[in-house]
Order: sequence, then structure tokens, then C-alpha cells
Amino acid sequence: MARIIDEKRPRAFLLENVKNLLSHDKGRTFDVIRRTLSEELGYHIHCKVIDGAHFTPQHRERILIVGFREPVAFDWDALPLPPKGNIRLGEILHRTDGSEPVLPWDGDRFFDHAARKVQDKYTLTPKLWAYLQAYAEKHRAKGNGFGFGLVGPDSVTRTLSARYYKDGSEILVYQGENKNPRRLTPRECARLMGFPDTFRIPVSDTRAYKQFGNSVVVDVMAHTARLMHQFLIQDTLEPELPLQVAMV
Repeated sequence: MARIIDEKRPRAFLLENVKNLLSHDKGRTFDVIRRTLSEELGYHIHCKVIDGAHFTPQHRERILIVGFREPVAFDWDALPLPPKGNIRLGEILHRTDGSEPVLPWDGDRFFDHAARKVQDKYTLTPKLWAYLQAYAEKHRAKGNGFGFGLVGPDSVTRTLSARYYKDGSEILVYQGENKNPRRLTPRECARLMGFPDTFRIPVSDTRAYKQFGNSVVVDVMAHTARLMHQFLIQDTLEPELPLQVAMV
């Protein structure tokens, strides 16, 4: 990444990583990154941890690193963040009241529109559900917090991970007392990350789960990029140069 920035010398860049990057190796890892960007490459950097829950029903804390080639009056306090938790999971789940949109590129892949229900393949098998409950109970007895995350329409979920395809345990949708919970569908994962329904999912479910689990919350990056953009617009008397923002 540093080599790319050094070669291309963009006017600005926007980087994203997990929150624990700050504390990894007692802060030494982040210190190397900070010194590389600021002292070696000469960029003016601004860092902030932002929770995706400002924009989606998902607790997802990520560090953003904004860098400018020239000094500017960039201020994170100017970033408009809606209150956390004002969007609930029910707003992104498939709707079973007949109002679920029919997307030509999805068809009935994730949702059976005639039956008004999520496809059965996303409901956990009895064997997997029994395993997850036993696993959670074992760790609970040891005083650990490991276990599945059961959610409903009013919930804000745990962080969607790239491992979601394995068992989906961090986000399991409650379906009632007499039915096993289910995973989110890939379309619901897309919505949870802030992608519009016009975003097509041409890959397998496994690949889609990995990609969405590794993705960024779209609105977090879009709002940050808009805040950056005002410092990159040229004087109105001069032709505006192309916006150069490298997202890694």
C-alpha cells in the first residue's frame, strides 16, 4: 500500500481496517503505519474509529485513516453521523407480508415469493443447531462469552465476518419456538453492509458471504469521502481535476 501511494502520490487516500489495528502488538503496528504514512511519505493523516451501527443495524467498529498530500482543515467532528441503533434489523430482512421486491437478478434464489418465505436452505439443520447450542453452553459454564448471536427484527447484530459461510453463528435470525433459526441470506448481508438492492450477486453463496464479510459499510465510506471531497475541489476559476481517492 505504501509503495502504491508513493508511486501514484494521490492528493488524498482513505484506508479502513479493524479497530484492533490500534492496539495490535501494544500499539507498535499502528505506530509503524502512522510513521510510514506521515514521516516517510509526507502525508497529513487523520484517524477515527467509526461504528457501522450509525448507518446499518450492525455493530461494526472500524478505524478509518484519511490522508492528504497537502495540509487541510479536515475535521472528523464535521462528519454527520446519525444516532446509533436508529435502524433495526427488521428493515433489512426479507419481508414476508407480500411486500418483498422481486429483483430480476435474484429471482427466487434467496426468497420464495410465492410462499412468502426465505428459502429453506438458510434454516439451520437440527445437527448444526444442536452443536451451536452445546458449544455456547460449554463456554458459558467456563465463564466465557463465546456463542451464537440470536437476533430478531428489533436487534442490532454482531459484526458480520468473512467466516459467516461456515455456520453463521454470529448472526442467527430467530424464527419462533418451533423452528430452528436461520442464517441471513446473501441479499440480507448486502443490505446489512449498506449495498442497494440494485447491487447484483453473481457469485455463489459461499463466495458472497466471504465478500460481504470483508466489505466496508458503504455509507460510512461514502460520508467520509464526501467530507474529504470539499478539500479536493479546485478553485472555481480553474478546471476541476479528477478526484483521486485510493480505497484500500
